[in-house]
Amino acid sequence: MPEPADHDRPAGPGDAADPIDQLDYEQARDQLVEVVRALEVGGLSLDDSLALWERGERLARRCEQQLAGARDRVDAALRADQPPDRPAPDSS
Repeated sequence: MPEPADHDRPAGPGDAADPIDQLDYEQARDQLVEVVRALEVGGLSLDDSLALWERGERLARRCEQQLAGARDRVDAALRADQPPDRPAPDSS
């Protein structure tokens, strides 16, 4: 099976155009979806599959970081809205 064209493949691990730590949540999520799709379709060499899987892991971590940051912001906003004599809600 032929490999997907470059425009069909998610950005690779060495692509300088989009360092993962610079992606926002939606960008990282969308790229992660594309990585999963490409891995599910198959037809890639073992090295390409491993590189995509590694990129997917980094994208998933970036999504988790972004979600944790959003959670922290919501918690901070909730704490700021609480009267001083009332404890903040437990976020766990």
